[in-house]
Amino acid sequence: MRTDNVAELARREGLNKFTAYFLVFLHVGAIAALFTFSWKALAVAAALYYITVGLGISMGYHRLHTHRSYKVPLWLEYVFATFGAMTLQGGPIFWVATHRVHHRLSDLPGDPHSPRDGAFWSHVGWILWGDANHSNTRLLSKYAPDLARHRYYVWLNDYHWVPFAILAAGLFAWGGVRMFLWGFCVRVVFGLHATWAVNSATHMWGRRRFNTRDDSRNTWWIALISFGEGWHNNHHAYPTSARHGLAWYEFDPSWLLIKALKAAGVARAIKVASPNSRLVSEREAA
Repeated sequence: MRTDNVAELARREGLNKFTAYFLVFLHVGAIAALFTFSWKALAVAAALYYITVGLGISMGYHRLHTHRSYKVPLWLEYVFATFGAMTLQGGPIFWVATHRVHHRLSDLPGDPHSPRDGAFWSHVGWILWGDANHSNTRLLSKYAPDLARHRYYVWLNDYHWVPFAILAAGLFAWGGVRMFLWGFCVRVVFGLHATWAVNSATHMWGRRRFNTRDDSRNTWWIALISFGEGWHNNHHAYPTSARHGLAWYEFDPSWLLIKALKAAGVARAIKVASPNSRLVSEREAA
């Protein structure tokens, strides 16, 4: 079975040249960074990787903004969303809308990035071909009306390039070419592929704990580089669960942080699933 309508239509619309050229630039920069190595630059890239992908994508765009798995003060929502925009994965409304469509039509016709259209398509092809709707906030808001009610999210979706442009300029001003290559190019490229691997690899390789209607799988090595997002079959079985690593041996750093935020009185209304039970609320799980 193929999800040919989305992929075929996008290919007919042609290559998004600006996106393609910019991705080539980033990958060339990431390769060039290997010739400018320093432990300081690596440490900065690793720290920014956690801030942008760990907090911005895993904690923010995915578990908080898309699935509303837990609640935090609005200012912290905005902080997580701003970090997410620094990953070059689009603004919050674009990211949330795309992911909600993916869950609604996972591995069925209309899924934006199913491996049933090919591994390359699910990994990066869906970004390279077709219309670039990253800033088409009016179109995307129908899938994320909860975010569209906030003026900041609308602004951030329209101008999602502003946070990462400021960060890139700041890195260059502070540490020159070396810090730009590591803190921006290497960090962004690694983060893109880690997130894209959740779309592609975790629908092809790994184990299935739950008999979901899609091809989702738990893939441990993707969980390691994506702060727990690789426990994808668990996630598709219980999409609104803040906890993705359901077994004790399934390392899920984002879930550990949510628990810490709960202990500090910052996070609340946490939805939790376990391998042998239905989705329960924070009160029931306590």
